[in-house]
Amino acid sequence: MDRLVPLEPSPAPVDAGVRIGHVHLNVADLDRALGFYQGVLGFELTQRYGREAAFLSAGGYHHHLGLNTWDSLGGAPPPPGATGLFHTAILYPTRALLADALRRVRRAGIPLDGASDHGVSEALYLRDPDQNGVELYWDKPRELWPVTAEGRLAMVTRRLDLEDLLRAA
Repeated sequence: MDRLVPLEPSPAPVDAGVRIGHVHLNVADLDRALGFYQGVLGFELTQRYGREAAFLSAGGYHHHLGLNTWDSLGGAPPPPGATGLFHTAILYPTRALLADALRRVRRAGIPLDGASDHGVSEALYLRDPDQNGVELYWDKPRELWPVTAEGRLAMVTRRLDLEDLLRAA
């Protein structure tokens, strides 16, 4: 049964302090997923439940990423054209740290699906071992964000110069 979606925005927007706290992914192989998120990207393991689940973080938070095989052990990725998560976006605090992430990904031999300058951010796009989309990005300072003459945000998608990014490291 289809659920109705309001056509008008809520009269009271969500508080500006609201954040997305973590992403929890179904994975086919926990060790393989840990090899990517912990071994390549460098997230720290905060807790593991045997061969079924693990929680990872950056900077000592309880977890930014949850990984589990509860319903997906040995499973296949969703087929193209299916609904689901498009990508998990991981925000780096500086351009230099995004460059370090690019070095880690290259060192691991992981191909990029794309790399874009969006005016507001610079982003790398790739896939984890379960073919989940992953975006690694940093936000440019707000005063550099492109805006229209009316003051509205004007994001773009341009090719990101990866060699220039690497020089930032």
